[in-house]
Amino acid sequence: MQTFLGIDYPTLWFLVVGALFSGYVILDGFDLGAGAWHLFFRKEESRRIALNAIGPVWDGNEVWLVIGGGALFAGFPILYASLFSAMYIPFMLFLAFLIFRAVSIEFRSKEPMLWWRKMWDIGYSVSSAMLAFLLGVVLGNVLQGIATGKDFEYQGTWLQFLNPYAIMVGFTSLALFMVHGAIYLAMKTEGRLFIKITSLLKRAILFFVAIFIVTTVYTLVFIPHLSDHLFRNPVLFIVPMLAFLSIANIPRLVSKQKYRQAFMFSSLTMSLLLILVALELYPVLLISTVDHAYTITVYNAASSDKSLQTMLIIVLIGAPLVGIYTLFVYRTFRGKVRLDDTSY
Repeated sequence: MQTFLGIDYPTLWFLVVGALFSGYVILDGFDLGAGAWHLFFRKEESRRIALNAIGPVWDGNEVWLVIGGGALFAGFPILYASLFSAMYIPFMLFLAFLIFRAVSIEFRSKEPMLWWRKMWDIGYSVSSAMLAFLLGVVLGNVLQGIATGKDFEYQGTWLQFLNPYAIMVGFTSLALFMVHGAIYLAMKTEGRLFIKITSLLKRAILFFVAIFIVTTVYTLVFIPHLSDHLFRNPVLFIVPMLAFLSIANIPRLVSKQKYRQAFMFSSLTMSLLLILVALELYPVLLISTVDHAYTITVYNAASSDKSLQTMLIIVLIGAPLVGIYTLFVYRTFRGKVRLDDTSY
């Protein structure tokens, strides 16, 4: 098997796909979280300010989803096929909400009627919340395993994805995104809206910590295979320890009104939790609950080394360009939101 810097290509591509999805979760996570808060703002001006806080960046953030999905399809086509077959309904719902959310953002300010704006406000907020929730539902199913059988075909029922653990992880993801989004809005707003957001943020932190603890305990008790790697390699416990410290640092920084630093730590929390998921699963990509012989790994699901090598070159060229574009946009639109004639 060929290697690059001492790492075999399937493992390297596993890291690439993980990094791309981490970028998506961090970047789109805050604007999904901001959207989930939208109906909590009563005044028209407050809703416009909150919408324009993510206005210049939300569509660019979704580029990371496209790149990550493309990398998953190209690097691990068997996983892509099996996962999308098993999670067909949540993925189709995700796509529908993604489209409806974009339409809501663009259509909201096209007409002045109150009913028109309320309709798209509801669409925007519900879509944002459901997108965050569905991402957690898919992750929960991946963590506990899916009923894949011979030829890695899905053998479960069409509603099997709605199981207690997946729903729990879904609400945990939604809570984390709402914390992340509220911190971002706190950085972008001022006045009475800022005060309201900071009040909501404190409640969101309490809710996230509570549901995160419940989900963690449930995972340790009822899904023990996820902690096997950690107990076999105690040095890996540094990752969950850092994640817990990162989570604990968020309310400390919020209480000191250091929202930029709090945003960095909420981003770090997302990264560390995804790293923990990778450590818990590797080299497995999708556990079969039917028979472990049908479990999908980075090795039996990967494209050829030549394909991975060629695609890695493309990623090494394209990913930095996307990163530079992202930094340019955020630097250009930094600072507090100011409404003008071009605003949503």
